[in-house]
Amino acid sequence: MKCISIYGAKPNAGHYSLAIQKGNLIFISGQLLVDPFTGEKCLGDITAQTKQVFSNLDRILEAAGADKEDIMKTTVFIADISLWDTVNLLYKQYFGDRKSARSIVPTNELHHGVAIELEAKAYKD
Repeated sequence: MKCISIYGAKPNAGHYSLAIQKGNLIFISGQLLVDPFTGEKCLGDITAQTKQVFSNLDRILEAAGADKEDIMKTTVFIADISLWDTVNLLYKQYFGDRKSARSIVPTNELHHGVAIELEAKAYKD
């Protein structure tokens, strides 16, 4: 098993790995709107938060030698389901025509009061 980290990023605040790779499988922890290099939260609207989450996802995939085309499944946690239309549009822009399996989990509240969190599973050939 291999722990995946982003070169130059700040250490995680919690007891977890950004991602774990075992063979061809990559399990990516829930991504929040925190810049991995500065530790600063992206305190913008849902569009800015979602773009930061996707940026973090890209960085982790790159560190694992993979990309978004390798994502098989995502789980999206959203604090306010009324924001879903915006998130879904950004999700479509990010993934393009590629459609992985996906779950959406509406919650009352997320860690640190953020509006979105996304975890993913990928398979790298």
